Order: sequence, then C-alpha cells, then structure tokens
Amino acid sequence: MADYDTYGTGTHTVSELVHLLTSHLDIVFTERESDYRGVYHLAQGAYGRIEIQPNAIPGDDGQDDLYAPEHPAVRVLLLISTPTAGRTLHTRLGTVQGLVHLGREPW
Repeated sequence: MADYDTYGTGTHTVSELVHLLTSHLDIVFTERESDYRGVYHLAQGAYGRIEIQPNAIPGDDGQDDLYAPEHPAVRVLLLISTPTAGRTLHTRLGTVQGLVHLGREPW
C-alpha cells in the first residue's frame, strides 16, 4: 500500500522550496512542464516520488486555477507518493519552517 501526502506553504516560493528540500533531504529535482499543471519539479528515489508545484496552475480560459482549491492561501504544494509509511521523510519535513501537512490519502 502507498500513501499520497500533500504539504503546502504560503511562505516559500517554488524555487526556494526546491533549494531547501534539495539540501535538507539530499535529493535532486528536475524541472518538468505539463499543459495541465504548468511547470513543476520532480525528484524520485528512496523517499518515493516528490513533486513541488505552484498551487496556481494555467486554466483553460487564460486565468489561473488552483490545483488545491480547498487551500487558497497555499502558494506552493509539495506532493509526495511513498510506497510505505515514510516516517523518516515526514519527520524531516516537519522541521522545514513554513511547510504544513495538508492531508494524506492511502492508495
């Protein structure tokens, strides 16, 4: 069973969070682009799949939509898919100032 966790921040920009987590977790992010999600950053490895993206994503009507409309104050999202309960990862993320755990969904 896998877990899908969502974290968010209204404090950091996407590039700031990429830099923080790169050094904090010793992982490497690559920039990706999607018509649906816009530009996001992806790291895959021992922790699972980790993605950083803005909450505002390009909308079909030329206006930005929110990826997580239930969290309008969150500027940047951290989306994590872990194959098992990643206690170490969540403990380390808990030390990142301004980063808030928004929810977990089992797969």
